[in-house]
Amino acid sequence: MKWLLKGARVVDPARDLDTIADVRIERGAIAKVGRRQRADGAKTVDLSGCVICPGFFDMHVHLREPGHEWKETIESGTRAAARGGFTAVACMANTEPVNDCRSVTQTIVEEARDHGHVHVHPIGAVTKGLLGRELAEMDEMRQAGAVAFSDDGKPIMSSLTMRKALEYARLFDVPIIDHCEDADLVDHGVMHEGERSTRLGLRGWPGPAEDIQVQRDILLARYVESKVHIAHLSTAQAVDFVRRGKRAGVRVSCEVTPHHLFLTDGAVGEYDTNAKMNPPLREDRDRKALIKAVVDGTVDAIATDHAPHHDDEKCVEFSCAPFGIVGLETAVSLCLDRLVQTGKIPLSRLIELFTSGPRRVLGIPGGTIEAGAPADLTVLDLDREVEVRAGDFASLSANSPFLGWTLRGAPVLTMVGGRIAWRDR
Repeated sequence: MKWLLKGARVVDPARDLDTIADVRIERGAIAKVGRRQRADGAKTVDLSGCVICPGFFDMHVHLREPGHEWKETIESGTRAAARGGFTAVACMANTEPVNDCRSVTQTIVEEARDHGHVHVHPIGAVTKGLLGRELAEMDEMRQAGAVAFSDDGKPIMSSLTMRKALEYARLFDVPIIDHCEDADLVDHGVMHEGERSTRLGLRGWPGPAEDIQVQRDILLARYVESKVHIAHLSTAQAVDFVRRGKRAGVRVSCEVTPHHLFLTDGAVGEYDTNAKMNPPLREDRDRKALIKAVVDGTVDAIATDHAPHHDDEKCVEFSCAPFGIVGLETAVSLCLDRLVQTGKIPLSRLIELFTSGPRRVLGIPGGTIEAGAPADLTVLDLDREVEVRAGDFASLSANSPFLGWTLRGAPVLTMVGGRIAWRDR
């Protein structure tokens, strides 16, 4: 189908573009960007007052399939992604079986092709079974479609294993995405170690457990001249290590999540398991340091770490509940409301963090609005007011600490390959 998206503000940071224009779509690609275009047989959508952006990309999600389909499936997870304004996601390897071999990678690719609503890029495991010992067959997974490698959810404790992984990944010029956690120092902690954990009688998780591993990874990446990406940064010290590493020329990148940007350990309240996540919510000084890193360019991407869990799993004692929250359907509105509407960053910077930033980290082309580019587009209404409600989620799970929040700004249309994957009517 031919489309003509009319009258919107078109913002593409990769091309330094910010203008009012019409966007013509033909054969799944952008045919023309310009003013006062005629329909000429195209179906017209009036987007006056809205913003057309390159398709948003979430580089860190857990789609749970194969193995945990009662929490999420590729179909439901990508439907949630489309509703949240994302045209592509990269899914982590902690499935069952683990995505540590060609056959599992192929299964994910085929399921996404047959039932996905957005593009899906698998991330393969670094080690077999996520056990942190023997390296998985990265090359075979890469040939099957893996775009990076990570044991996310579990740290690679062995520095020797991490070095070998970085050296292996360097052959393909892809990053190792590390979940930075010194498991010995964490010692089964369930929330940030501080005054609140003491008051609640919960085992604390100290910030240095993250800092130590971040510093190690940066040193190793510098030594072997390979790419390392630090997932879900949560501490001020870890941010500073990344900032210094970048200044020293190390091939290090990083991401932050909306929940670490906008919540602190105070969200745990009286044992709210929807605020239990890994890494844990930290203190306000850490949160402010993350926002500063978003503002000054240290952060490469905002990612959701979408981690769906069934209600029954979260409705238990805090120490027994699984880590993680859903995020695909709240991330964009949260960031528009708390970062753009408050003037902390311009809209173009936020779009960069959701488009060219994560694509640059993973080496995936796209993320621009120009003739010939795939018609993967996200449309925003900056004045649209939304209330976060579990009943509105397309995800199979609703474990979110943001339920009940009212936010200004939201995605209203998601187009994937020239097809409308979701539209707020």
